[in-house]
Amino acid sequence: MRRRSVLPSHHDDADKGGGKAPQSRLCFLATLCVVFWVLIFYFHFSVLATDPDGPPVAVATQARIARHHDLPDHRVSNPAPSVASDPPPATATLPKDEQPSAVVQAPPKEYPFQRALRTAENASDPCGGRYIYVHELPPRFNDDMLRECQRLSLWTNMCKFMSNDGLGPPLDNQDGVFSNTGWHATNQFAVDVIFGNRMKQYQCLTNDSSRAAAVFVPFYAGFDVARYLWGYNISMRDAASHDLVDWLRKRPEWDVMGGRDHFLVGGRIAWDFRRLTDEESDWGNKLLFMPAAKNMSMLVVESSPWSANDFAVPYPTYFHPAKDADVFAWQDRMRSLERPWLFSFAGAPRPGDPMSIRGKLIEQCRTSNFCKLLECDLGESKCHSPSAIMKMFQSSLFCLQPQGDSFTRRSAFDSMLAGCIPVFFHPGSAYVQYTWHLPKNYTRYSVFIPEAGVRNGNVSIEEILKSIHQDVVRQMREEVINLIPRVIYADPRSKLETLKDAFDVSVGAIINKVTQMRRDIISNSEDKDFVEENSWKYALLEEGQRTIGAHEWDPFFSKPKDKGADSSDSSAEAAKNSWKIERGGQS
Repeated sequence: MRRRSVLPSHHDDADKGGGKAPQSRLCFLATLCVVFWVLIFYFHFSVLATDPDGPPVAVATQARIARHHDLPDHRVSNPAPSVASDPPPATATLPKDEQPSAVVQAPPKEYPFQRALRTAENASDPCGGRYIYVHELPPRFNDDMLRECQRLSLWTNMCKFMSNDGLGPPLDNQDGVFSNTGWHATNQFAVDVIFGNRMKQYQCLTNDSSRAAAVFVPFYAGFDVARYLWGYNISMRDAASHDLVDWLRKRPEWDVMGGRDHFLVGGRIAWDFRRLTDEESDWGNKLLFMPAAKNMSMLVVESSPWSANDFAVPYPTYFHPAKDADVFAWQDRMRSLERPWLFSFAGAPRPGDPMSIRGKLIEQCRTSNFCKLLECDLGESKCHSPSAIMKMFQSSLFCLQPQGDSFTRRSAFDSMLAGCIPVFFHPGSAYVQYTWHLPKNYTRYSVFIPEAGVRNGNVSIEEILKSIHQDVVRQMREEVINLIPRVIYADPRSKLETLKDAFDVSVGAIINKVTQMRRDIISNSEDKDFVEENSWKYALLEEGQRTIGAHEWDPFFSKPKDKGADSSDSSAEAAKNSWKIERGGQS
């Protein structure tokens, strides 16, 4: 009997069932095949791939393992074997939703003034970082005033003072007090036109405002306010200021910094531009209180210690050299002079002002054998003679400089020009005013005697000045003589070669101010704690300092707000009184 084959032949299949293979055997063989390959692949992908000590796997396999791990909680189903036609291996990456988010930094903000800052980095450009753009104002803001110069003062015909680019007529040197050239009868309020004419000769002017380190506004603010102070209503007094601001705000240059890079000159004291109210009887105009104008910097001959947008520049003296040699020759002459008087004073008393110490100074000078006195009044006197004043200062070691009708007086600069050491009695007369032009260490060039002691009769000026050692006096006088270039305005029709005059110092200070402001804006480091009422303290800080605190001069600048008053009230009244002195010609 013949045994049945386990696996029938095709012949047998054909004999049975009409030529069809038995389905149960075929399915069984297919199942075994699938299970075999599943086990092979499972062992290869799961066991070998997760064995840290196992041998390295093929690159193609690594790519598939990476894709396998992309599935979070289950294994890959139906894996396919690696074949030669597979694409090039890829680096394993995480899906987008699991990749760590990259920190995207916003590009630094660009400012329209950054080009101007970059000019300073160009070593081949001698004007880099020093360019000035000058607005071309309509003539009603400047030249028209000069054409009507007879209207600039109620008592004085200013036309003669507008000659020689604002220097005034040349001075006669019959007494030999002056040098042969460069001396003029300059009006003390002529800085507007002198500064403007000097700016026309500035070596780094530009027609491209995007390169400018600062923008100059050639508005004769001092002349404007002077012509309307007496007999005009406040609308007339403020008209040109409003007109100027409206004109500037329409200019694209204004939009760059909202006017914070603009500056102008008003050759009068700040109180002439700070009318406190809209009462017709109040003094001056409101230029420095206008919101837009407060963004600009204004150069005045006396600033407000409590305000941040006006800066003091020296009163003009009688000396306007055309070249360095003129300055050096004058300095040498001042060093060689014999000075027989210990101290001197030129001025008039202020009997209507109980706080004034002028009467006390005159009394002490009269009773001293070491003091030269030049008494002044509103009539004709030697106080109105530049020759007489300069001759007295040249013969003195010390020159007394009390407050004028306001904090400051032109006489302080006339005395320094003569090589005479100034004696101040209030820090507002120089120390917190001319911080661009004079050393912050005031003991190098001056003597400070607090006026309270003089007022109370407890101080002898003669004894204090006698107690200063002669070596110290010589050092102080040398310092004063060395400061002469910085406190005079050179002839606008020429240019000093190496020396910097008051104009150069002022423009340099404005450029530094605007440049630092721009850098602070870029670095977001502007002083958010700035207190405008303490502006005088910030002016005394050294470079890089920003923190202020209590100061020994706080009593001199405290505002009596608890009494319902403001220090500006008395200053405005002083500004009004100063016109009496202008009427006479000498303070």
